[in-house]
Amino acid sequence: MTEQIKNLIMALEKNNIDVIFAETKQDVQNAVRNILPEGCNIAAGGSVSVVESGVWDIIKEPKYCFMDRNREGITPEERLDVFRKTVGCDYYFCSANAVTQKGELINVDGFGNRVASIAFGPQKVIAIVGVNKIVKDVTEGLLRIKQVAAPKNAVRLKIDLPCAKLGHCISLEKCDNPDFTDGCNHQRRICASYLISGRQQVKGRITVILCNEELGY
Repeated sequence: MTEQIKNLIMALEKNNIDVIFAETKQDVQNAVRNILPEGCNIAAGGSVSVVESGVWDIIKEPKYCFMDRNREGITPEERLDVFRKTVGCDYYFCSANAVTQKGELINVDGFGNRVASIAFGPQKVIAIVGVNKIVKDVTEGLLRIKQVAAPKNAVRLKIDLPCAKLGHCISLEKCDNPDFTDGCNHQRRICASYLISGRQQVKGRITVILCNEELGY
C-alpha cells in the first residue's frame, strides 16, 4: 500500500466514511460478499466500476433482493419506480467520479437518482472506487469529470452530446479552468446535479471499497 493510499484512507475515515482496501477485483468481490446479508434489499447506480469489478454479478444473485434497473424488458415507468424505491433499500452500490486526497467523494448526475441516493435514503452506500479516480482536490476532481468521466459516459450511453464528440467538455474550449456548472445546453446533459460528500453525520453509512486497480471512468 502506497503512502498516498494510506493518507487517503485516513482522510476518508476522518470524514466518517468507512474504507476497505482491496488489492484486486477479486478482493473487492470478497469484501462485498462479507458485507451483504442474505435476503437484503439492494439497488445500484449505472456504474461501470460496479460491473468491471464483478460486483454487479454478485448483487444479482438470487439470495439477494436486487432491484434491477437494467432488467430485460423494463419500461421507463418501471425504471423510474426502481429509482424511487431505491430510497428505502438496505444497500446502494455505486462508484464516484473522483475522490480527493482530503477524503471527499465527487459525483455528478444527469437524472439525479444516483447523487440523491448517495446523499440520503439507503441505509448503506457502498462505493466501488478504483485508484484511477484519486485526485488532489475538488477542483481537480471537477476537471476530471469534464475531461474523462462525462465524455466517456456520454459515449457509453450513446447520447449525442458535445463532449462525446470532442472527448472533453465544451466548456474547456473557452478556458482551461471553467466553472463546474459550465458546459453544454443539451436537453440530456449528464452533468446536471453535482454532489460533494465531505464529512458525514452518520458514521459508516458510506463505505468506500478502494481497489488498487483501475475501474470505470
